[in-house]
Amino acid sequence: MSAIPAAPDVLAPDVEVVPLPDVAERLGQPITRVHQLIRDGHLLALRRGGVLGVPSAFLTDTAVVKGLAGTITLLRDAGYHEDEILRWLFTPDDSLPGTPIDALRGDRGREVKRRAQAMGF
Repeated sequence: MSAIPAAPDVLAPDVEVVPLPDVAERLGQPITRVHQLIRDGHLLALRRGGVLGVPSAFLTDTAVVKGLAGTITLLRDAGYHEDEILRWLFTPDDSLPGTPIDALRGDRGREVKRRAQAMGF
């Protein structure tokens, strides 16, 4: 079994990060499934204060935000690293408005994915 990939903590201190055991509980999945979601690129993890976690904005009450995995894949395919993806998802964009992760949470995933795809060209 491979190590769990973790991005550097490039997020603002006020961005809430949920420890992986709490993510598993929230998703109703075993912790090993959360580890696999991270390894497969469906979620991004970072280490904050020595604890591996996932930004809470990536989660609804019971699932991963719709469209997040596809957006991460598009950005990875465009050559972006985990820290760059995290920065992009949490950087305010007046034309959305808000951040790309806010737009995904607000059901504007098509526009976010379009922008992520265009960043590769």
